[in-house]
This record gives sequence, structure tokens and C-alpha cells, in this order.
Amino acid sequence: MGARKRIALYGGTFDPVHSGHLEIARKVSELFEIEKVLFIPAQVAPHKVGRPVTEPIHRYAMLALATQNDPRLSISTFELESPDRRYTVDTVEHFQTKLAGSTELFFIMGADSWSEITTWREWERLLKIINHIVVTRPGHEVDQSLPVPDARVFFTDAVMKDISATSIRRLAAEGRVTELIQLVPEPVAEYIRKYEFYRDTNETQLNS
Repeated sequence: MGARKRIALYGGTFDPVHSGHLEIARKVSELFEIEKVLFIPAQVAPHKVGRPVTEPIHRYAMLALATQNDPRLSISTFELESPDRRYTVDTVEHFQTKLAGSTELFFIMGADSWSEITTWREWERLLKIINHIVVTRPGHEVDQSLPVPDARVFFTDAVMKDISATSIRRLAAEGRVTELIQLVPEPVAEYIRKYEFYRDTNETQLNS
């Protein structure tokens, strides 16, 4: 039998997707020999309920524009098509069932998400049922000591870009297109400009 295919699940709001997200996906692919990174945009992230989020069709479109030229990067509409709010543990179980036996799955998260992991639905079970790749910020300490038996958690600080969606939405709101293009793929910046996204964004109310 040959080695199992490696796929990484990368969830988030992606409002909007930016160069930091893309670098994480590509760097993780190289470091962990991942064949495909599957972006899974959330309908509404459970921790962001009540906050304004761009409509799913537009967040999906921006992801499509950002990943169209890289065969390693794909998008799943699993959470977008669900009428119910999806939790990470539910999404992971869906893909484990769908890909059972043929694939070794990894879940990508940032250091900020890792710092909140104990607030997630069924977090201890989540840590046991899938490999986790936590992307930390170079030079920043992160707690690696959660006492969860059988958890498979890998930490990497190989990604140098530290970009927040909050700063991107602020640039878009202020019409600073030249700076925006430095942080998101040009087709995404053009899409934001065309549809005038984030013009009324109050970034004191939003996180990345």
C-alpha cells in the first residue's frame, strides 16, 4: 500500500482572504508535504456572531480569485451550504468520513485561534481526532502545554507575513488601493474596489 494522501483543512471567515492566508497555505504545504490545502470559508464563525460579515458568495468569489492559479489550493463550500452553524469539530468529522482511509488530515490554525482553543466546541475531542498545525508569529511565545493525551499538534513559525483582515478592511474603507494591493492578490483588490466592500466598516468592532 502506498502512503496516504495528505490534505490540510484551513477554516476561517476569510473576510477578505489575503496574502498572509495564502503564504500560510503554501508554506504549510511545503513543510508538511501536504498535497492539497482546502480552504473552508465559514457561513458565520461561531465567535463572530452578531458582527457584520461580507456575504458568503463574495467571500467565496474572492477565495476563488486568490487560489485560481495554484493547483495545491482548493475551496470547499461545505460550511457555506449548511443552513446550521458549523463548528470545527463537525466539519472535521465530515471530511474524515468523506475521505476515510485514503487521506491523512491536518487542520491549520493561527496562534490567535490556538490561544482560544479551550473555548471551542468539544475542543479536547477535536485535538484528538485530527493533526493540528499551529502557525505562530516569529518571536512570539505560544502555549504548547495543553494536557490532552494523544493530541497531535505541530507548531511552526516559518510564515513571516503578519497581516490582519482588520487592517485590510480599514485600507479598503479609506480607499487606499495602492497599499491594499500589497496585502491581497490584485484580482481580490479589484473585486473589493468594484463592489465597494468595507466602505462602512467600523473596525473598532471587528477582528481579523
